[in-house]
Amino acid sequence: MGHDHGHSHTHGGNKKTLFIAFLITTFYMVAEAIGGFLTNSLALIADAGHMLSDSISLLVGFLAFTVGEKAASHAKTYGYKRFEILAAVFNGVSLVAIAAYIFYEAYHRFADPPEVASGGMLAIAVVGLLVNVLVAWILIRGGDTKENLNLRAAFLHVLGDLLGSVGAIAAALLILFFGWAWADPLASVIVAVLVLISGWRVTKEGIHVLMEGTPRNVDIDEVTAAINNVPGICNIHDLHVWSITSGRNALSGHVVVEDNVSFEETQTLLRKIEHLLKDMKIGHVTIQIENKEHPHGESVLCQDVQHEHEHEHHHQH
Repeated sequence: MGHDHGHSHTHGGNKKTLFIAFLITTFYMVAEAIGGFLTNSLALIADAGHMLSDSISLLVGFLAFTVGEKAASHAKTYGYKRFEILAAVFNGVSLVAIAAYIFYEAYHRFADPPEVASGGMLAIAVVGLLVNVLVAWILIRGGDTKENLNLRAAFLHVLGDLLGSVGAIAAALLILFFGWAWADPLASVIVAVLVLISGWRVTKEGIHVLMEGTPRNVDIDEVTAAINNVPGICNIHDLHVWSITSGRNALSGHVVVEDNVSFEETQTLLRKIEHLLKDMKIGHVTIQIENKEHPHGESVLCQDVQHEHEHEHHHQH
């Protein structure tokens, strides 16, 4: 029970944290975008584009927690936990699109660098840096940035943003002191590369979960070995491990037990396996127990007919 309590506590913390971060980021993103157009700086517009993706990711993360809280129903037996993963994929794809736009715009600017108001650009970039430091601090202090995919996505965005602001500051200084107009599109390209990398990474991880891939923090061989090592168990087959959403892993499988294991003992075995798997970060466990003499073969679907035949067979003996 204590585990669930801990989970809901970080859950509430995550939600509040994301909302505060969202408000700050959105407010500053609008300011930075306007500043970018006024000073004619692509580096600022790129950074604002990155902040837009930030603010989308923070809002989506917040919504994911809100929607994810909706209870499970007959139609959706896992509730809405997967919404969070869909959100992360959407977020990743939008990042890739933003990066593409910045590359396109920078390409034109390298050929014909426009005039940039470097003083205003510098001031806006410095404030941007401070805002990002504040948001990053809020996320680390209030949220679970290690395990939760959405919070991690949001946090990676903010870190990328931080670097984007540093790039814009550097470009503004180069234009101010040396008059190097190309520093502005160069800084924007660096930001775009960061945006592209984090977008690609988040998309890939989200799709991995949607494709029922094995969770990052679970080693299948280790799980198999641990279950096989439990006394009374011969082997395990039809093993599946997947994520319902980030931080919530599930497992299903067929366990073959020794012939002399009684019904009461199988219950003890099951509890032992569940305990083992909990330590391995797997909370939802569904295991079918099978007899060594009559295993169900490798088929995922075990027909009821076969059970009845085995049952009669036992009676005849």
